[in-house]
Amino acid sequence: MLRRTLLFITGILLVLITGVFWGTWFSLSRTMDTLSGETFVVIGKQIMKNVALGMSIMMPLAIVGLIALLLITGRRKKDHFYWLLFTLIMFVAALAITLFIEVPLDNQIKTWTDGNLPHDWGVVRDRWQVYHSDRTFLSLAGMACYLMAVIKRYT
Repeated sequence: MLRRTLLFITGILLVLITGVFWGTWFSLSRTMDTLSGETFVVIGKQIMKNVALGMSIMMPLAIVGLIALLLITGRRKKDHFYWLLFTLIMFVAALAITLFIEVPLDNQIKTWTDGNLPHDWGVVRDRWQVYHSDRTFLSLAGMACYLMAVIKRYT
């Protein structure tokens, strides 16, 4: 019962995380380069404000859930174990991009206003976009690995 509950809760967290990344990428991020600097700053700051707290809770909890599942599983069901491990690797990579690239860029963007955009703001925006895309597709790959882990667990 513990394993199933942990699979369920961790799965929900992973779906929510992937949904935040995918939704932002699919609906907005791909066209950030068409926005004026002022619009980019307003939208960027709002996105940061909306997702910061929730993601700072969900991402670590999901990773802890994956680690717990790996420990509970051991290597008894090899396919299940390795798909969980691949999931963990993908989401840890997404978290690393978040912490070491995206958050520093976000902190830089937070200091901008309409009147003080740096001359190279487009370079920062483009870097943000590239890494956001990488993080999005890592989470999608991680979610696919998680689904394979669940399938392999029960087949």
